[in-house]
Amino acid sequence: MIADTLTSPVILFFVLGFVAAALKSDLTIPEAFAKAMSIYLMAAIGLKGGVEVSKSGITPEIMVAAAAGLALSFLLPVLAFALLRGIGKLSKVDAGAVAAHYGSVSVVTFVTAIELLTGEGLSPAGYMVAVLALMETPAIITGLMLARRGESAEGERNTTPWHEVLTNASVMLLVGSFVIGAIAGSDGFASVKPLFDTGFRGVLCLFLLDMGLIAARRLMQSRKMTLRLVFLAILLPLVNGTIGTIVGTVIGLDIASAAALGILAASASYIAVPAAMRLALPQADPGIYLSMSLGVSFPFNIIFGISIFAALAQALG
Repeated sequence: MIADTLTSPVILFFVLGFVAAALKSDLTIPEAFAKAMSIYLMAAIGLKGGVEVSKSGITPEIMVAAAAGLALSFLLPVLAFALLRGIGKLSKVDAGAVAAHYGSVSVVTFVTAIELLTGEGLSPAGYMVAVLALMETPAIITGLMLARRGESAEGERNTTPWHEVLTNASVMLLVGSFVIGAIAGSDGFASVKPLFDTGFRGVLCLFLLDMGLIAARRLMQSRKMTLRLVFLAILLPLVNGTIGTIVGTVIGLDIASAAALGILAASASYIAVPAAMRLALPQADPGIYLSMSLGVSFPFNIIFGISIFAALAQALG
């Protein structure tokens, strides 16, 4: 599947953006257009997931998958924190902030994975969109707890930015469009399908072109990335993704959905968590957590990780 992934237009557009930025091209995507594309992609994936759930209803399988996703999001940052402190030699605050990124999820990685898996005849269950939404927030709580562990209450900001986390744009849009899809069902979705289904792959190509540009430029601008941190930015997705895929297989998910759970576990947030960290942990260094999650882990997962965890799920299944 890796060969097919590397020749997919979706991935090649990402590579084009990465190479263009590395060569210091002036190629750019207008910010307003990039934001519009991200809104479109999240609304489309949420709608389609909700429609799929409307067909099957709430089943024990959905509940088990949701519980597994929540558990992974709460617990994976603990492993990441230990590795970041031990191998990465990061401070407690920076390790906690980075760990939160590696327990949360990347919507773009998930959307890309769904497209690539479906193209290979592996269609994850629609309810995995709900699992995605559930996995975005718990890691933030764990990361903050780890970063503040042992600190005195005096003079410290010990409140979790619940409102900012729960009303984050990506969370609101994903959950909201998922609910709309579940209410509307197949019949209701038919009227908007030409917009949200037919054009999806083309918009994703352009969005990943922009993400390639951003990832390369973020990596080149970073002055805090050591070889240890680059190593961990590749190791953490591999470890987390393997755990997620194994858990998905053990709880009885189909091969495609187990692969999707692995990809969710492997992905690292670079939108929701950075926003939360800026509010709740302003002393943490954005140059570290953004460079690791967006500059290294995101390209690795897009180009290699999706194929790796799909192959692992197939082997286990």
